[in-house]
Amino acid sequence: MEFVRQSIADVILVKPDVHGDARGYFLETWHAEKYAEGGVDAAFVQDNHSRSQHGILRGLHAQLEPLQGKLVRCISGEIWDVAVDARPGSPTYGQYVGATLTGENHHQLWVPGGFLHGFVVLSDVADVAYKCTSLYRPEGEIAVAWNDPALAVPWPIADPQVSARDQEAPPLAAFEDQLRARLG
Repeated sequence: MEFVRQSIADVILVKPDVHGDARGYFLETWHAEKYAEGGVDAAFVQDNHSRSQHGILRGLHAQLEPLQGKLVRCISGEIWDVAVDARPGSPTYGQYVGATLTGENHHQLWVPGGFLHGFVVLSDVADVAYKCTSLYRPEGEIAVAWNDPALAVPWPIADPQVSARDQEAPPLAAFEDQLRARLG
């Protein structure tokens, strides 16, 4: 198993060992001790699963109350997964990390609390599963514009489909006071 710190060191790409033969394959998608040694020291309380069609973009979202970290993987299909640093005091504030997650490569992306998260579907259909460090609380969540020019995330789909909520989401700058109060 390999844990690869990204250009924002708190974001970690996990490359699990896949043991396969003619019958199929086996891999560990979570092992508390191994992941803690690799930098993902988290207690998960909720698992989520979403299915989306090609060109669907979900995000950019973050839960601030309580802070929520996510361990994201693509079970089938292909997505481009993004984490944006939303911690105002961080030297990488407003910067992003992107990774291709597929049902074939089995990679996972650790998105710590204090980061925005989003993904776009590159295949016909994609199933995405993620473990969360806190229970979902809609009143504690923020949605930031997926196409915020200050973030300049280079989404690999020119005209993605987004929800009405995500289409109307404000830029990251609209949340700076709230983020400073919560994240320092």
